[in-house]
Order: sequence, then structure tokens, then C-alpha cells
Amino acid sequence: MAALIEPADAVAARIDALYRTESRRVYATLVRLLGDFDIAEEALHDAFRAALERWPKVGVPENPRAWLVSAGRFKAIDGIRRRTRFVAMDDVSDIVDALPDESITADAASIEDDRLRLIFTCCHPALAADAQVALTLREVCGLTTEAIAQAFLTGAPTLAQRIVRAKAKIRDARIPYQVPEPDELAERLGNVLRVVYLVFNEGYSASSGDSLTRVDLSAEAIRLGRLLVELLREPEAQGLLGLMLLQESRRAARTSPTGDLVLLHEQDRTLWNRTLIDEGSALVERALASRRFGPYTLQAAIAGVHAHAPTVEATDWTEIVGLYDVLLRVEPSPVIELNRAIAVAMRDGPAAGLALIDALLADGDLDGYHLAHAAHADLCRRLGETARARASYRRAIGLARQEPERRFLERRLADLPA
Repeated sequence: MAALIEPADAVAARIDALYRTESRRVYATLVRLLGDFDIAEEALHDAFRAALERWPKVGVPENPRAWLVSAGRFKAIDGIRRRTRFVAMDDVSDIVDALPDESITADAASIEDDRLRLIFTCCHPALAADAQVALTLREVCGLTTEAIAQAFLTGAPTLAQRIVRAKAKIRDARIPYQVPEPDELAERLGNVLRVVYLVFNEGYSASSGDSLTRVDLSAEAIRLGRLLVELLREPEAQGLLGLMLLQESRRAARTSPTGDLVLLHEQDRTLWNRTLIDEGSALVERALASRRFGPYTLQAAIAGVHAHAPTVEATDWTEIVGLYDVLLRVEPSPVIELNRAIAVAMRDGPAAGLALIDALLADGDLDGYHLAHAAHADLCRRLGETARARASYRRAIGLARQEPERRFLERRLADLPA
């Protein structure tokens, strides 16, 4: 059936919409077909340029995504031939013949698989942790190098070199562009989930800078989480997405109109997004029911208890402490112990929580963690131990890298009695 010829401006609008929704899918398949990130990126843009030239004349094809994959592949082959025109023709033919035929690998199912392959490649454990994050945001999400550098307060040239080195490592180490086999999936999936949660945390509570949050990064992490749930249906992926949605539901209440930090017990709960809470809670219930859950699902369950409590006083702190007990068995961590101690303080009183935090700080593992000193200061303040509170607030202020948190701590310090 011949394609319907539409007005040129309507075709341009459709191509623009396709670029926004489909370009990373097309790119993922081109990476597989061409075996090179940079060649695939160039082929992607060549394909969309070809669409802008061709489709207004002949109409939009029935399967635009497959057309773009095919066009990109042929444009890349032409580019390989141009770049290797001084190489023996037999060598050029070998290079071209080695490229897979897109006609049998550009269907909808394989393209979705390619997105998953790309995520696992970018999050391969052979790459440095910071490189995994940068590469995932650049190649899977399509963020510019400048945008990623700005989000993580890194110079764009430094970030660009990090990405270049990661791509070279993938090429030189022959890291396979594939989803791990079932016996490796659990271990490798944990690495992918960690990267996604690192991205989310940087957006939900920026590690430094003038802004408390960076909405764009949180949105990208949630988009990746939805993709993992859609393609893998693994319980812990569901748990992570549920955790991110439950935390994201509180964004509007976490800062004042002037950008200052608002603690959980002071937040206006009418501002919490009930739609995100309902969706996140359903995911957590599904993950828990599978009995194959892990630390993200347990953290999501804790977030769910907070989300469904109408007030701080009505929060089931006994259940939260119990969930932290399970979480500590699954993934022991001084930070989790700190969070449990805060929950114990809410259940049993500030003296009980302070004793636990004193022990944690004495061990030294959390001495450089500003939130540990901030929690210690708050419990000392509540118990009337002003001198200890003042010392802990000063220590927390010295360690805090985020301006809204620093302002909050300075106000708490100033409010202490002389």
C-alpha cells in the first residue's frame, strides 16, 4: 500500500515527535548492527536527515522505526566506504559484510531487546562506577555531555574524556553487547539497578550545589526504571521503580517556596502526589509477593509506610524498625544502621536513638557523613544537651556540600539556646 502524502509541515512534526520518542530505540539497534557507539550516533542523525528529505516526497513509511534503522545502517556503510577508500577493496568488503543484516533484526521485539542490551553494556562491571553513570545517561537516555557534566558539577571536557575512555574499554575488552545469560542476570542486574538509583539519588537529593534537587535526572532514572520493569519483569526492578516513585511523590513538599529544605515531619502531606504513591505501592506489593525481593524493595516498603501515614505521629515506627532489621540482614550498612537508629528514636524516644548513633560515630565509619552528625545534633537538641548539639551541628555544616542543607543546619544551630 502506497504511503499517504501529507503536508510537509505535518511530516516534519511527525519526524520531530519520532525523534523524541524513538531515537534512543533506533540508536540502540544501530549500536548492535554497527558495533560502534560513535558510528551509530552519526548514522542515527543521518537517518533522520534522510527522513526529512525523503518522507515529504513519498510519505511516511508504514514502519518508521524500521525504516530509520535501515537508512542509518546504509548511511553508515556508505561512510565506512568513504573513510576506507584508500584501503584495499577486499578489506572494505570484509568490514561491510561483517555488519549484520538489519532486515531480520529490526522488528519491534528485537529493538526493545536492543535497549536492554545497551543498558547492560553501559553498566558493565568492567567499567568504573562513574563511567557507568555517565555512559548510561549519554547513550541510553540521550543527555548531552554538557547536561550530564552540569548535573554532576563536573567539567564538560573531563566528563567527555570519561565517556571516551569507557567506550574504548568496551571496544578493547570486547565487552559483549548482550543481555546476560539467566545464570548471570541476577548479579549483573544488581549493577544496573545501582546505576539507575545513583542517577535518581543525584536528582532527588543533589550531592552538592545550590539546588536541593535536579528534576531532569530523577525523571531519567524513573524512565529507565520503567523500561527495566517493562522488559525484564524482575521483582527487584519493580521494587526499585516503586522506591523511586514513592520518594518522588514527596518532591513538591521537600522544599519551601524559597528553596529551603523541609524535613519529613514538617512537610505538608497534602502536597504529596497520591498517583505516584498508589503506583509505587502497587509495585512494592507485587515485588514482596514474589518473595524474590532485595534491598530496593525493602527500602520501598519503608517509604510506603511513610507515604500512607496521615501524620508523623500516626506512622507505624515499629513496622519501620522491623523492616530496617530485615534490610540490615540483606545488606548490612552503617547508613542503614543510622536510619534504623533514627526510627528507634521515633519509636522509643531520643535517648534510645542517641545511644545507637553514639556507637555508630564511635566506630568511625560515619565520621565523614554529614547526615550522621546532623541526626546526632537533632537528638541532642531534643534532649537538651545543647553543647553536644552545637558541636555536632558545626561538624555537619562543615561536611555538608549542598547549600540548602547547609542553610538549614545553620538555622538550627542559631536557634539553640545560648
